Amino acid sequence: MSNIPSSIHLAASATAPRRAPARLWVIIPLLVFFGIAALLLVRLGAGDPSLVPSAVIGKPAPQFALEPLEGLSTSGPPGLSRADLRKGHVTIVNVFASWCVECRQEQGALLALASDPMLQRQGVKLTGIVYKDDPKNALAYLAANGNPFAQVGTDRSGRTGIDFGVYGVPETYVVKGDGTIAYKLVGGISDASRTALMAAVAKAERP
Repeated sequence: MSNIPSSIHLAASATAPRRAPARLWVIIPLLVFFGIAALLLVRLGAGDPSLVPSAVIGKPAPQFALEPLEGLSTSGPPGLSRADLRKGHVTIVNVFASWCVECRQEQGALLALASDPMLQRQGVKLTGIVYKDDPKNALAYLAANGNPFAQVGTDRSGRTGIDFGVYGVPETYVVKGDGTIAYKLVGGISDASRTALMAAVAKAERP
């Protein structure tokens, strides 16, 4: 039989349950950490990070009517509106700005798209939206780097960009002939993303 006083037994039993909450404070942060780490691993293995899911895919382009970039000569009508995206042909809409470094990097790819014989035969139009930019700076930018766009609209407030779900420039959208948004590319057009963009254009041409 133990000679330990009963008062000591009571004190020990009273403090034992208090250790469990202390252990939880250690375990919970570890669980949160491993949960976040697992989520990041899944995201990294999910494929091209530029292909961000968007709520606008499969829906009609938002209602908008943008003023033209003053002083810019284009092969199409001045400005850009929702009506221009519903004329029966596929339209590529590129959102850009003169202050955007990545926009400058993709300019060569846009010029190549504008002169692509296959896209020209298919009647695909390349259009641009100037996003939150000074018109004079945007005009100088296109004058210095080349204008690949058949139409250009200016979105100085960023309202149209918000309606399109723009995360940040550059972004490129493929719009079906009926005005439905079929594809969205976040980031600049590159050799890696051009294949997916062209596939989206081909798919958008199907009934």
